[in-house]
Amino acid sequence: MSLTVPTIDVSELQRLNSPSLVIFRQRLIDNLQSMLTVAKSPSRLRPHCKTHKMDQIIRLWIERGVTKHKAATIAECEMLAAAGASDVLFAYNPVGPNVQRIVELAAKYPACRFVVTNDHAKPLKELSAAAAAKGVRIGVMLDVNIGMDRTGITPETPGAAALYHSAKSMPGLIQAGFHVYDGHQRQMDLTERKVAVAEQWPRVQKLRSEVEALSSDVPAFACGGTPTFPCYAAMSDPRIELCPGTCVFHDAGYGKSFPDLPFQPAVAVVTRVVSRPAPDRLTLDLGNKAVAADPPKGNRVYLPDLPDAVQDIHSEEHLVLVTPDAEKYQPGDTMLAIPVHICPTSALYDRVAIVDDGKVTEFWDVTSRNRKITV
Repeated sequence: MSLTVPTIDVSELQRLNSPSLVIFRQRLIDNLQSMLTVAKSPSRLRPHCKTHKMDQIIRLWIERGVTKHKAATIAECEMLAAAGASDVLFAYNPVGPNVQRIVELAAKYPACRFVVTNDHAKPLKELSAAAAAKGVRIGVMLDVNIGMDRTGITPETPGAAALYHSAKSMPGLIQAGFHVYDGHQRQMDLTERKVAVAEQWPRVQKLRSEVEALSSDVPAFACGGTPTFPCYAAMSDPRIELCPGTCVFHDAGYGKSFPDLPFQPAVAVVTRVVSRPAPDRLTLDLGNKAVAADPPKGNRVYLPDLPDAVQDIHSEEHLVLVTPDAEKYQPGDTMLAIPVHICPTSALYDRVAIVDDGKVTEFWDVTSRNRKITV
């Protein structure tokens, strides 16, 4: 897919502050539809809200029959429940105060089923005690590590099946299945990605068999992210839940790395030229407080108008470009930048402008950009 974004009417662009985030509504809707097409059914999707953190987008999903969702913070979980989601996976092992917070959410939103991930007996016992004391039940997914080595327990770890089985007899807990995230599978070629996923799947199935031999149930597998979304979507196991996130907005990083994905950038950052410090240089107000700084320096945004410009200096409030086309720009001129990594970029803004047919029609709050809403 091409790395372009729709145009914004000049008069509208001039009215927007910079830097600011804009969503192209039709691109967003198209990406949602493409996700449904890949999944083949709304019931197979459990999209991750970490990319956008907006209740408006959750409502768009619910209108399309997608009621199961995935989150990475307690605030995101609360946003999801308040927006009408009926099943929320907190895909982050709760420890410390987060144990009580997820229990409080379950009590506050009794119509919503809350599920957490777990890979250790200590927080599992703490969760059981807190849930039982509050009179709620929390689903538990075993966090299965199949190679990323960020969190989780490998299928071959002694006691992995027993850990999951133990939740069956703990008050306040319900066995919910396995969480299988493989963000390390980033092969550019889709066939190679599918092969890599398929190679690991027997390990998950062996663990499932061990769990079932203990008379425990594995009702669901919450699998993958955006790169492996089409890989799991092609698999036939009805218990697989597909958990893409980034493709709701898409970004320049995934656009370049995974050309097979049928999505287009739906978000851009409005930026302005603030200085022309040398004949071949121009400076934008697009510092690392305005766009995710986790990609390597020099590759944090893609500029459709200046694709070959060298991103020379990136500081808190400035992005200095070196380009022979610098003379075409004057201070105050605007352009659009596509983030290389959109997920952390969204969290840098408290609201975004919604663009329809070149016009700004409304603004949406980034509902769960902070770590806490009420709970």
